[in-house]
Amino acid sequence: MKLYVVRHGQTEWNALKKMQGSADIPLNERGKEQAQETKSNLENINFDIIICSPLIRARQTAEIINSDRNLDIIFDDRLRERNYGEFEGTIKSSFNYNDFWAYNKNLKYIKAENVQDFFKRIYNFLDEIKISYSDKNILIVCHAGITKAIECYANGMMRDEEIGPYLPNNASVQEYEIR
Repeated sequence: MKLYVVRHGQTEWNALKKMQGSADIPLNERGKEQAQETKSNLENINFDIIICSPLIRARQTAEIINSDRNLDIIFDDRLRERNYGEFEGTIKSSFNYNDFWAYNKNLKYIKAENVQDFFKRIYNFLDEIKISYSDKNILIVCHAGITKAIECYANGMMRDEEIGPYLPNNASVQEYEIR
C-alpha cells in the first residue's frame, strides 16, 4: 500500500502558533494557496482513494486537491487531530509540548487526549486500511499530530524527544510504502 500523507494547509491559528487540536478552524488564504500548490505537485500521481479528517481545515485541503479528480472522499473520525483539551488555543511555550508528545512518559491530562491512546487510534486506523486497501494508492489528508503517528508506524517509534519536534510543513506531502 502506498500512502501519500498531506498535512492540511495553514490556518490563522497556525500562523499565530496556537494549538488547535480538535478546534475546527478553516484554512486562511495562505492555506488555500498551499493546498493549490500541493494539488499541482500531486497532479501526476493517481490515487485510488482519499481518506480525510472531518475537521474543516483538512476537508478544505482535500477538496482543493480533489477538485479535478472527482474521487469520493471518505471522512474518518479516527483522523481527527489529537484533542489538546486544556491546551487548545494556547501556544507551545505555555506548556511542556515535548512532554505532551512523549510516548513513554504517557502523561495524563484533565481534558487532553493521552498520547498512547491517540497513537493507538491512528495505528488501528492504519492496520485496518492496510488490510482493506493493501494494493491501493491512498491519499490521507490530516493534521500534524496524525503525521507524527504515521511516521512512527511506518518507520518505527521515534525517541520521546523527537516526536514533539517532528512537524511537517502545512500542505506538505509525506510518502510511505506500507506492507
